[in-house]
Amino acid sequence: MDKLTDFFKMLSDETRVRILVLLYHKKLCVCQLCGIMGETQPKISKHLAKLRDMGFVKDERKEQFIYYYLNFSDKLFDDLLKNIIDCIDDYETIRNDIKRLNGSEEYLLTCKR
Repeated sequence: MDKLTDFFKMLSDETRVRILVLLYHKKLCVCQLCGIMGETQPKISKHLAKLRDMGFVKDERKEQFIYYYLNFSDKLFDDLLKNIIDCIDDYETIRNDIKRLNGSEEYLLTCKR
């Protein structure tokens, strides 16, 4: 029951929902998420750390970058996120995030080497 309660707490924050939706589509690093979402690195990192601590996101290092991806072991969590994505027309901010993710590589190339 704690995991379910944690999941709904996690969904109570817009930034975390946006991150989860983006990670549903693709593994991304902090700088890519910042570019797509138009948010600061400290804000994105703080939310990713919380998602990772709750077990909903995992990370993987590639060279000097750390890429984040979803880690849903419960079908209910995956289904709830899919329902949010299926209703994307109702959520302008999320719809715009997905457009930026899919529409231009410039957001995916924002990481400086």
